[in-house]
Amino acid sequence: MSDSQPLETLRPDALTPAQIEAKAEDVGTAKAKMPAGKSFLLACMAGIFIGLGGSFMLLVKSDASLGFAASALLGGLVFSLGLFLVVMAGAELFTGNSLMVCGRLSGRYDTRDLVRSWLVVYAGNLVGSLALVALMALANFGGMNGGAVGQTAVTVAAGKASQPWLQVFGRGILCNLLVCLAVWMSFGARTVVDKLCATTMPVIAFVAMGFEHCVANMYFLPFGMLCQGAGASIAWAGVLSNLTAATLGNLVGGVLLVGCSYWAAYAKRG
Repeated sequence: MSDSQPLETLRPDALTPAQIEAKAEDVGTAKAKMPAGKSFLLACMAGIFIGLGGSFMLLVKSDASLGFAASALLGGLVFSLGLFLVVMAGAELFTGNSLMVCGRLSGRYDTRDLVRSWLVVYAGNLVGSLALVALMALANFGGMNGGAVGQTAVTVAAGKASQPWLQVFGRGILCNLLVCLAVWMSFGARTVVDKLCATTMPVIAFVAMGFEHCVANMYFLPFGMLCQGAGASIAWAGVLSNLTAATLGNLVGGVLLVGCSYWAAYAKRG
């Protein structure tokens, strides 16, 4: 690049927040108009991707020699594989799709299209997560590290299923605040490395701090139930309580704290 090239012609490192908001509306419009079959297929892929990140996390956390902080940080780092795959390979993730509210607020599509997309993607994420649970069972993934991976899966699932509803709801809000910020920043990224950086730190943070992600829990909870022995400690009531609280919390965090806030700050008017 010539030293004499005017500064205003240089390509910026990333999109500005206002440009990101405009892109979020364009992305949301494409998602809202996507055929249901395609949305469902890509949502199944996202469920698998997030579950693979979760599996990677269980493997790391099964190492009892790691201290609490190291286990939390490394677990979050490897879990970020899931969102990076969603963003880079292309898939439909319910939590990240909370940002579709930007396009709805600007009148790019109606509420029916928004809700239809959310429901199709949520169902696809669940199917993909359960498909990965079946594949991991077939591969005896829980038997790794002398069975410690399976025991870790039980511990993680039991901890999630035993939390009070309001606590999971609060942790769901905080989780999707971070996840949607990661997706928002990935909209502004221009390269593969940019997208990796944008999606990594927020995910490390939400995992390390114990926040609740409904799609990740679609994998953690069934896999933990599958790995538990005769003395079952994970009840279906706890599973349903966790998923409902995490789902609603994720919607509040993504829609209100990120989508609506940035739309109000940066959307063009008039």
